[in-house]
Amino acid sequence: MPQGCRQASGILDRIVQAKAKRLEEAKKQTPMEILMSRAGSLQSRPGASLSSALRQTERINVIAELKRRSPSKGVICNAFDSVRIAECYASSGAAALSVLTEKDFFEGSLADLSAVRDRVPLPLLRKDFIFDHYQLYEAVMAGANAVLLIVAILEDELLSRLIEFAASLGLDALVEVHSAEEMKRAAQAGASLIGVNNRDLTTFYVDLRTSIELASLAPPRALLVSESGITTGKDIRRLSSAGFNAFLVGEHLMRADDPGEALAQLIAEANA
Repeated sequence: MPQGCRQASGILDRIVQAKAKRLEEAKKQTPMEILMSRAGSLQSRPGASLSSALRQTERINVIAELKRRSPSKGVICNAFDSVRIAECYASSGAAALSVLTEKDFFEGSLADLSAVRDRVPLPLLRKDFIFDHYQLYEAVMAGANAVLLIVAILEDELLSRLIEFAASLGLDALVEVHSAEEMKRAAQAGASLIGVNNRDLTTFYVDLRTSIELASLAPPRALLVSESGITTGKDIRRLSSAGFNAFLVGEHLMRADDPGEALAQLIAEANA
């Protein structure tokens, strides 16, 4: 495993190992020094920060996800057009967008993120398996406003350093947890934007009670995002009552014939 990464078992370990190989190749093609120089020359990125967007209280804050496939469900969206879907989400009330950039298991890419950035001004989350500072510079170059950090794959010291370094680059860190122990580690690492994944990434079992049970353990004033398994307005109202500020929805929208219409309907149901 890469330095600073934890043995998480199952699919997570395979994804991290595959990512490490791709990262090694990327560093050969574009050395860290060159990437740092390019990222440092960029002006402020379009879109508000993710945390600022999710602090809005007059709307339902949905982070709508762009995802072609998943390891557990296979192909989710056959007619995948990142820009078209992103524009539909933006016009249908999304507060922010999550773009999968992992290649081997999700068929995502940084090119998807860059293409969306060029056309949509919403905050963009780079959703990937991040364990190296190089990946944060990649996120900046692609136009992300935030990155996902998964507690299950990161040792405490590396998690803290990545949160801090992301902030220095103007990136929010959405720190993902799935258990009470991971919530405690996230809080100790200084996380202020915390996502609770209702899907167990080792068994793929999904249960919204995971979010509800962990909400009370979050640090004071943390912004909370519930992830996975959200399909109805009732789900959103239930999670909102438990203290969640935002809701990351992917598969439910991506399986719809019209993802934008599905998002609009979900938001309308939540407001009903």
